[in-house]
Amino acid sequence: MSPLDRPTPPAGEEIHIPEGSIQPLLLALFLTLFLIGLTFHWVLCVIGGIGMLWVIARWIKDARRELAELPVHHDH
Repeated sequence: MSPLDRPTPPAGEEIHIPEGSIQPLLLALFLTLFLIGLTFHWVLCVIGGIGMLWVIARWIKDARRELAELPVHHDH
């Protein structure tokens, strides 16, 4: 191994896999409601739009919390 090669991680290193979430399904549901509202009634657009914003905000909040909980690795 040359001194210029990067060290390889140890075998069996823990891999982070995010938990399952219902947020993608809710986002698709509110998006569908919004698009149906474009055709039928503006109230459905409002409900779908507010729902989409709420789901996106929660999704970002959960992703930031999950990222903060990950262990910090210092490879020096």
